[in-house]
Amino acid sequence: MQGVPEQFSDKTDSACFRHLAQVPGVELYHAHISRYAFEPHTHEAFGIGAIEAGAERFRYRGAHHVAPANAVVTMNPDELHTGEAATADGWRYRMIYLQPERLEQVTGIRHWWFADVSRQDPLRATQICRLIHALWHTDDPLAQNGHLLDLIEAFQPLARHAPVAAEGKHRFERVRDYLHDNYMQTITLDDLAGVVALSPYHFQRQFKAHFHVTPHQMLMAIRLWRAKEFLTHGLPAADVAALTGLTDQSHLTRAFTRRYGITPVRYQKQVARR
Repeated sequence: MQGVPEQFSDKTDSACFRHLAQVPGVELYHAHISRYAFEPHTHEAFGIGAIEAGAERFRYRGAHHVAPANAVVTMNPDELHTGEAATADGWRYRMIYLQPERLEQVTGIRHWWFADVSRQDPLRATQICRLIHALWHTDDPLAQNGHLLDLIEAFQPLARHAPVAAEGKHRFERVRDYLHDNYMQTITLDDLAGVVALSPYHFQRQFKAHFHVTPHQMLMAIRLWRAKEFLTHGLPAADVAALTGLTDQSHLTRAFTRRYGITPVRYQKQVARR
């Protein structure tokens, strides 16, 4: 199959990325996955898209979901999730990952948030796929910005725009902040437990109960999201491994491929293609 990443073990699996040089804060993604199962990973961006065919099974906020064909998917930033096929032939889907700052800049609206991760909406799903396809296949910056605005208007009715009530930051949110600030360092369970003044194993149990993942899974998700940013800016994979606290380039390649279904070098070639 044209464009199948060489690291996939099944020839029916493929994944492609594209960045828009004149429209920063946007990543486009198109994939057909039949056999591959994505490990927990995160995006520090809103993930908006639709299922074109088949069905996806995934875990999000500790709950299991199935998104069938014609489902619209709306994920909030920094939410760990998985992904695997729920049908024999897998699922084909298109996504756009929008940085919160870009979304606010384009719309002038703050406090975007999606309460539901998946909903059956054939007309909206078709519209979203069509507009992501149009964004992918034009190099005209004016047209890109027009398609982006149309796309945002298509999914805006699904979003909330009220600020989240400030009830004081949950203490485990402080741990997540610590991971974001120190992902390039070697971090121990004692380090993290000390942030919230708990014993290490009690902390780990409570952390998983709150975020539905272990501290190590969250740390790896943050490191690999940062790795995507460094690769996008053209840094060599060996340097990216060092900058993100991974052992070496081989460690980066194995971890990156398990999360995103594509090697770091191939990802870098795709996003730097245009």
